[in-house]
Amino acid sequence: MEARAIQRTVRQSARKMRLVIDLIRGRAVPEADAILRFSKKRAARQIHKVLKSAVANAQQAAQRQNTPFDADQLRVKYAVVNEGATLKRFTAAAMGRATPIKKRTSHVEIHVASESTPAPAAKAAPATATNAEPKAKAKAKAKPQKKAAGKKKTKTKRAKQASKASK
Repeated sequence: MEARAIQRTVRQSARKMRLVIDLIRGRAVPEADAILRFSKKRAARQIHKVLKSAVANAQQAAQRQNTPFDADQLRVKYAVVNEGATLKRFTAAAMGRATPIKKRTSHVEIHVASESTPAPAAKAAPATATNAEPKAKAKAKAKPQKKAAGKKKTKTKRAKQASKASK
């Protein structure tokens, strides 16, 4: 079972939020919940909301598929904070000037996945004992490609101008 939650345009810089999101990436949901609940950072409150939403989305998906659900078996599979749109404002400065203020925003995305679900196994190609390639293909692969003869490298206009200027 996998679910995700995204919160867009959180009014905090992505750089500050990444410090908190790095603490929970790859952890079990109960552990990540405890870390966020007791963190003193302001970003932890917003990220905690997104994590709770991702868990709720996983629960809803389990209900739709009529499968058993246990929130303690979920793990934070993917957690990222990207930069959002920057709000540009101006404040008064000395001598009648204006100084820009950048109010940064960010987008938080969290994916949770069940630990008990095994990852899909990669299928190996069947090994063959005999070479099934025709002889013509084998010869074509063994034969090196010839370079086109007679073509000379010509200088570009800029290269010509540069060589004239240096003389």
